[in-house]
Amino acid sequence: MTTVRERSETFEVLDDHLIRKVVPVRGQPYEHRCPRAAFEQIAHAAEERGAAGFTLEGLVEYERSADRDVTFTNVAVALAFLRERSILHVRYRRNYAATDAVHLDAMTEFHALAEEVDDDHVPQTEKTHDDV
Repeated sequence: MTTVRERSETFEVLDDHLIRKVVPVRGQPYEHRCPRAAFEQIAHAAEERGAAGFTLEGLVEYERSADRDVTFTNVAVALAFLRERSILHVRYRRNYAATDAVHLDAMTEFHALAEEVDDDHVPQTEKTHDDV
């Protein structure tokens, strides 16, 4: 009997970058990164355009028309994260704001994810004079 593999998508924050990891049904797993500064800019743009709805391509065009340098990959990573966290929702292939504070909610989720501690990670404690 053959088992069917499902697509999985996870996010993490590492070195001030949002990382989207995807394991597709077919093909090789991959990951893409979005720097925090780009993520924040995209969150602002999503808030500005969220009531009217937008596509990935439309948001890239909107940002570039304002002379802001964004890449399709950064926008795709940011939008996937915002949808996964229910900050945006999709209707008829368009993204819409699911909240009145897209930017605030996006940055809250970004920083909350950055604060998650890996179970294998043991933080180093600084020695004080009392420890000597």
